[in-house]
Amino acid sequence: MSDRVLRLVNVGKTFGRHRALADVSLAFVPGEVAAVLGPNGAGKSTLLGLLSTLAQPSQGRITLGDAELSRRSPLRASIGYVGHEPGVYGDLSARQNLRLFASLYGLANAELRIAEMLARVGLDGVPREAAARTFSRGMLQRLALARALLPAPEILLFDEPGSALDPAGAAWLAGELQREREAGRLVVLVTHDLAATAAIATHIVVLRRGRVAYDETCGGYSADEVRAIYEEATRGKA
Repeated sequence: MSDRVLRLVNVGKTFGRHRALADVSLAFVPGEVAAVLGPNGAGKSTLLGLLSTLAQPSQGRITLGDAELSRRSPLRASIGYVGHEPGVYGDLSARQNLRLFASLYGLANAELRIAEMLARVGLDGVPREAAARTFSRGMLQRLALARALLPAPEILLFDEPGSALDPAGAAWLAGELQREREAGRLVVLVTHDLAATAAIATHIVVLRRGRVAYDETCGGYSADEVRAIYEEATRGKA
């Protein structure tokens, strides 16, 4: 999968007169967990929106391997996305939600795959008829992860994945992300949680005012290293 590098080349994004991203060039490789850090307004969510193809760049290119990644590209099926909002249907049960998305993906053996995913995220014991709107925020986040994993995507994108989880849930999620990395998938997450970053990240990107202020890959980081990287990269400069 080494040729399936996710690249941004001189990417910019503007909304009217507001510049959200400028001249962003990055490479994300399979088998890593990349954490995108930065203060509010730095462009993190905009970057994730571009990688998910929910938005298109105003300038530059985004490619996966040799192919351009865009809203109309079949490569969209290679991406699993878990947003800050779970994005599931509240009137449907967990199984019904996954069944709907399985039909959109055209999955073979869908019922077996759904059962596997519900067990993996710890929702297999939930009453089959229980509507998702009765779930806790943490349960909804688990269901969103099951939905993202359903088609076995190459790339997993997360927007503040641990924000709705208690410490036990956050530890479980870290294990799941590590499992996906070991399976050769690329995991990119936007987060404010420096401690969580230290626990799981092998690649850190820091954005500041829409530009890349730091971009390095390492075998792993300590909490102190992550804090020092973040403080240095976001220090007040013109």
